[in-house]
Amino acid sequence: MLKGILQGCLLILINQKPYYGYEISQGLSQYGFEDVPKGTIYPLLISMEKKELIFSKMQPSKEGPKRKYYYITDNGMKSLESFINQWNNLSLNVNKLINERGQNDES
Repeated sequence: MLKGILQGCLLILINQKPYYGYEISQGLSQYGFEDVPKGTIYPLLISMEKKELIFSKMQPSKEGPKRKYYYITDNGMKSLESFINQWNNLSLNVNKLINERGQNDES
């Protein structure tokens, strides 16, 4: 489940602006995903590229060698919309379950 959620989170980030690998890791950390190892992110990016959800382009860097930046594709946008809808539905149902259980515990 986390892999699907992580893929959705990567699509959200990349949809905001092009990111390179390490920058994605930093972006995830800002939202509480600091425990996600870089060894998880890079294979997922490769998989997403194979699925044509994203594409990459090497670009010059001011700090050193060229970096591979990731961009969202039209398929990625569709997948992102689907992820957001699924997440909203899942979140709504889990919150309903938690809230109803909490009410039952108080009785």
